[in-house]
Amino acid sequence: MKKNTVQRFLFKKLNIRGQVIQLHDAWQAMIKDRHYPAVIEKLLGELTAFSVIMATGMKHKGKITLQIQGTGPITLLIVEVTHDLKIRGMAKTNQTVQEEATLDELLGDGQILVTLENTQTHRHFQSFVERTGENIIQVCENFLTQSEQQPSKLWLAATHEALGGVFIQKMPDSDERDKDGWNRIQSISSTLQNEELTELDSETLLHRLFHEEEVTLFDAQPVQYECPQDKSRVDQMLIGLGEAEVRKILKEQGEIVIHNEICNFHARYGEEEVNALFAEAQSDIKPQDETLQ
Repeated sequence: MKKNTVQRFLFKKLNIRGQVIQLHDAWQAMIKDRHYPAVIEKLLGELTAFSVIMATGMKHKGKITLQIQGTGPITLLIVEVTHDLKIRGMAKTNQTVQEEATLDELLGDGQILVTLENTQTHRHFQSFVERTGENIIQVCENFLTQSEQQPSKLWLAATHEALGGVFIQKMPDSDERDKDGWNRIQSISSTLQNEELTELDSETLLHRLFHEEEVTLFDAQPVQYECPQDKSRVDQMLIGLGEAEVRKILKEQGEIVIHNEICNFHARYGEEEVNALFAEAQSDIKPQDETLQ
């Protein structure tokens, strides 16, 4: 069964926790009509899975945004995940990418920035992800270990059809409960194959790995792709430019085409659409009340 879920689990006797993530339709909707090279698709997928794993622990309304800007072939990469696990994201390139390109070759001097937004308090917390490691999985793993102050391990896989991942984290007093527990769970998890991560549902995957351990499974949480084609924002942007400027652009180009890169849709404005846009904008302006109160 094709699922779009993330599921938490716990080795209660060992005090080790974890998550299993698997996305099919949600991931395919996110990359639909993008035509990314496989190496970029893989990187975007792994970072999407990583972002969902981080967002699963959010205790307030808001979202996590992961953003990369740099001078490498990938000039911009964005992944957003809300507290209720709605995802969207994109990558932008400026040159041909070699399929065997390393992380450093893809990103150049690009920095990875994670922003945690709390919409209840209107506060933002930002942190740079140190690029230590041979690949993006090691980079994300090191970030989780440092930010959580607990040893963490991560296995991720991304194809055109699906994303999959397993995350485990050692909790305080784990060694007191079983001094070999963390090494044992880590060693078993290291046998994971990419096909298992992307093709097996979480229950089957965990049973295959840990059938000799006592594992508590929590309810799976659905993950959805959500990126509405909100033309009203484009309307407001054009209104903000001013009617004279918009008509000047229309005259020069014959048509105004705005591409929303993150949601991958085009908004087109000919003379008829521009006339309607500013006629409606004028009708929304209330006449000033000239009567003195």
